[in-house]
Amino acid sequence: MKHIKRVVLALVVIALTILGYKYGFLLLHENAVLKRVISRLEADSRIAEVLVTGVNYNEAEKKTYTTIKFLEYTVKGEPLEPLYFTFSGNIIQFQSLVIRFNDIHIRQASRLRDRSAYLFWKVFMLDGPNTREYEITRVNQVPGGYRLEEAPDTFEARLWERFWQYALDPEKSGAMGIKNAQIEAPGTMFIPGIIYTIKIEHDGGMRIDTERLPAILRGETIPK
Repeated sequence: MKHIKRVVLALVVIALTILGYKYGFLLLHENAVLKRVISRLEADSRIAEVLVTGVNYNEAEKKTYTTIKFLEYTVKGEPLEPLYFTFSGNIIQFQSLVIRFNDIHIRQASRLRDRSAYLFWKVFMLDGPNTREYEITRVNQVPGGYRLEEAPDTFEARLWERFWQYALDPEKSGAMGIKNAQIEAPGTMFIPGIIYTIKIEHDGGMRIDTERLPAILRGETIPK
């Protein structure tokens, strides 16, 4: 009987040791992911470019449809996958969300004091009951410009889900140290032959700059 008890005790100690190592490795992994996520929040702006790629008149509807190409850049200045949106008009608005963190502690490992997340959230065109809206960044998901390069990480996903909760819930944001979540939605008339640069500034302001395409590119289809 004593021998059996010693064997059981030894197995329990081994099991607890293994669990301890696993938990320790989990903490190390999550802290490493957290630090890398926070490093993405050090940029003081986000930039995207927009180009009109199509203008088509629908005879049956008596409407002119405008298609735009939206190209967002990461905090490192690398282009993301382009997105295309079509509207029954060309007065188009972009909505941004700036989440300012005051001080959020996560297992005392890191802090988010004075860091901000700048998101291109939506693009839309106001047209009464025919208003059209597209999501650029989905709520509760990791924003494309901040996503870590490797395969999806469940801790990274949970972390950003919490950020969204903090930003959009006033009670949680106050308790967890969100300074504020500011939304802006400037717009302009989008026409062919113009490159539109959209920038979210560090102070939460959002602006749309314009520049004509170089003459040599007008009317040309550029091969990929």
